[in-house]
Amino acid sequence: MTSIPAEKLVFVTAVSRLEVLRERLCASPCIASGRYPLIAHFNARSAAQAFNGAIESLRTATGTWLVWVHQDVFLPAGWDELFLGRLRQAQEAFDALSVAGVYGLDGETRAGHVLDRGTLLREASPLPRRADSLDELLFAVRADARLRLDPALAFDFYATDLVLQAQAAGQQAAIVDAYCEHWSDTPSGSDIAAGLAERILASGRAFEAKWRSRMPIHTSWLTIRGPGDVERFVSHPRGA
Repeated sequence: MTSIPAEKLVFVTAVSRLEVLRERLCASPCIASGRYPLIAHFNARSAAQAFNGAIESLRTATGTWLVWVHQDVFLPAGWDELFLGRLRQAQEAFDALSVAGVYGLDGETRAGHVLDRGTLLREASPLPRRADSLDELLFAVRADARLRLDPALAFDFYATDLVLQAQAAGQQAAIVDAYCEHWSDTPSGSDIAAGLAERILASGRAFEAKWRSRMPIHTSWLTIRGPGDVERFVSHPRGA
């Protein structure tokens, strides 16, 4: 089993609103302490642009995990030690673990423990649990696993794409119990603004074409059974 000492965590985020970064992620005790590196990429065109450069710089760093986290996530006191412990548990359960997140799905079964926009999500599934899909709010990737985000997916579907990449390479992904708070200001289940809908649709078409052979694919906000499902969802969004 790979050793994961605390000093081997590195964080990366994409920043669009500095005040949100300051109020949420940078207010997290483990980040505010300066104990861990935080790579903040401003005005990235895609999650891949922020993430891939960071992980490329760490590709030979054995035992290092790069933690992708949204700017609007708050990590409670002690989160870093909790997450490291949960990673160790997951490695004992999954000997080819390369990706771990805090919320996602195993097949159609939801798993995870987070506060999302003020709503506590604490699924009944025991953790750690295999992941076939992960939410983008926070996930970690073993730096030497040779995994990268796909720039064609911009800011949508990229965590599930990462899980599918890992599985295709004979690696494993897991959901671990490491509670955190996600304070997105995007309302759940409301009409999708035109600009956002256009972005999701472009990413969705690329994702559907890339993983057509793996459908159906269940994610935390929709199930893709065939090409065109993302467009149908964007046209008629439903609440979680």
